[in-house]
Amino acid sequence: MGANGYRDYFNVLGVERGADADTIKRAFRKLARQYHPDVNPGDAGAEAKFKEVSEAYEVLSDPEKRRRYEQFGQYWSQAGGGPGGSGVDVDFGRYGNFDDFINDLLGRFGGPASGGAPGGFGFGSGFPGGFGGPGFGGGVPGGARSSPVNLDAEVSISLSFADAFRGSERTLAVNEERVQVRIPPGVKHGSRLRLKGKGNLQPGTGRRGDLYLNLQMQEHPVWKLDGDQLRAELPLSLDELALGGEVRVATPDGEASVQVPPGMTLGRSLRLKGKGWPLKDGRGDLLLTPVLKLPEPLSAEERRLLEQLRAARSADPRAGWIQAARL
Repeated sequence: MGANGYRDYFNVLGVERGADADTIKRAFRKLARQYHPDVNPGDAGAEAKFKEVSEAYEVLSDPEKRRRYEQFGQYWSQAGGGPGGSGVDVDFGRYGNFDDFINDLLGRFGGPASGGAPGGFGFGSGFPGGFGGPGFGGGVPGGARSSPVNLDAEVSISLSFADAFRGSERTLAVNEERVQVRIPPGVKHGSRLRLKGKGNLQPGTGRRGDLYLNLQMQEHPVWKLDGDQLRAELPLSLDELALGGEVRVATPDGEASVQVPPGMTLGRSLRLKGKGWPLKDGRGDLLLTPVLKLPEPLSAEERRLLEQLRAARSADPRAGWIQAARL
């Protein structure tokens, strides 16, 4: 359903807007069998979907209702002056099996919209007295116009980390129209893009709202975005931390070499300028934070050397720390 309450009955049945009566009937039979409460006992979602496809079929199977629906959209029942009521009410207990229900339903659909007998369908007039809804001025003393209908629509799009970093293109189906969307490089989680004039259409006026894309960026196992800074942990061995040297690292653009200073302190970051997240004025910096990565398991030679290092260690790494930590 659109942001303004519009339900696309063609989309509900999964048919093209120009579908003929036989195509609509076949689509309804298939969906009604799939979502019928007897097939899905206790499933409130399936029952709601069943009522929705039944409502769509009642409108599209009747030539006059379909004509008014295609002309006036969500206001089709007001345009025809139909009686009040809303939704679809079905007495499933009247039928011995699914086929009895379908045959009865297909035989009765197409009559005038009314409250009907038990098991019938009633469609309400949201604005009594014809076009009295928002944006049409009817129902307001003196013919004054009421507040305009909000025709804007929103949709959420999930992006991989790579697509958010490099940018991407998506094709969206919006109101029977295929819209090509270019997502620029460097968008962030929670970013909002506006497509002007691609929202919901107000039947009879030609007015159309905007479409807003809410971008959701998936997490990456290595790269983390912190504000404008792109960060990652850099695994280093004990000897690399202690002795320093040139090491190969990963960047979003591929591999690169960095110089690790001797005695590198954990928690301190190496900064690679211009290798980070795309920004409006270029690229941000990439911050690599070293973490100690010990071999698992230690080889016999590695264990022997570490034991020699422990025996030769000249300073207590916790000297002064224990005393300073006392409360």
